[in-house]
Amino acid sequence: MSKVLIIGAGGVGGVVAHKCAQATAITAITLASRTESKCRAIAEQIEFPVATAQVNADNVPELIELIEREKPTLVINVALPYQDLTIMDACLATGVDYLDTANYEPLDTAKFEYSWQWAYQERFKEKGLMALLGSGFDPGVTNVYTALAAKNYLDEVHEIDIIDANAGNHGQPFATNFNPEINIREVTAPCRHWENGQWVETAPLATKQSFDFPDGIGPMNIYRMYHEEMESLVKHIPTIKKAQFWMTFSDNYLKHLEVLQNVGMTRIDEVEFNGQKIVPLQFLKAVLPDPGSLGPLTKGRTCIGVIARGIKDGKRKQVYIYNICDHEACYREVKSQAISYTTGVPAVVGAIMMLTDKWRGEGVFNMEQFDPEPFLEKLGSMGLPTVVVDGGEWAELT
Repeated sequence: MSKVLIIGAGGVGGVVAHKCAQATAITAITLASRTESKCRAIAEQIEFPVATAQVNADNVPELIELIEREKPTLVINVALPYQDLTIMDACLATGVDYLDTANYEPLDTAKFEYSWQWAYQERFKEKGLMALLGSGFDPGVTNVYTALAAKNYLDEVHEIDIIDANAGNHGQPFATNFNPEINIREVTAPCRHWENGQWVETAPLATKQSFDFPDGIGPMNIYRMYHEEMESLVKHIPTIKKAQFWMTFSDNYLKHLEVLQNVGMTRIDEVEFNGQKIVPLQFLKAVLPDPGSLGPLTKGRTCIGVIARGIKDGKRKQVYIYNICDHEACYREVKSQAISYTTGVPAVVGAIMMLTDKWRGEGVFNMEQFDPEPFLEKLGSMGLPTVVVDGGEWAELT
């Protein structure tokens, strides 16, 4: 019997619960959140029996009590990145494997990096436990795409461009497709990219160009920003000389974001209002549309992929590996838009890899450290097929 405990009942948590119910490797599911009513609402959508529970993921003793009561084989963490370490602590205390979709960042500092979680390596190894970090799409599938390029298409990977496009439209004046607090912290952080053995820092969203996306999506503006998978990829694939991450943003999104920054609404430090301490960004999150409400409104597609360039048989070569996902098709299947779907499905596939021992180790791991092919085969059968464009003109993004 393979039982999973899912912690987090947002948009991604809903997709994870739906897709776990479809997985033959998973025989029992518990969905837990700070607000159990959210868990029950998701469970009611699923024919497979899903147990629910209330837990404060900031509280290690509460987490330990829940894990000891439910006795899962694996904990799938789709709560907030601030809670990664408390959940990892609880897994260590109870002897249970761990998986998440995004790396840790402190609540009071908009800085996300793997150092805090990599520091758990020896503790997980000593306990004979496995922690799989970043099993979403980016990070996650993009790491696996890079590993596939290194395994099958290039003798040496020298450059990667990770390119994430949301070519969808929800019709709202301003809304984020996942947790507004996390989204805005990420987008407004300084940009970093890897070049010639070091990180190069530039202003947020200062580098822009147009990219012609496949399958009829067409040209869109992409902006360079920092994203955590670059940190693990340049560590585990040391031939990489340059790594960049690019994301699309509409002019409307950027206009609203600029105004919100100018008036201080994206601040993450406390301010006093009517005798109370509030964090402006957390207040903004409360008044913006809930990303979970965007599912029935969103039309269009996402396109997320990796262009990898390097050497094959002594010659320069590139390969473009990507997925296209349709917002409306996702909503018909799991009542969610494609942003949550493309994060939630890889989390379940990563869980299946661990539960079936296709991916197994003791310690803390990133996705690119394992064989990419069984993961991508399962990912395709669960709704996110992979497209490979082998070769083509060496088209460097600057």
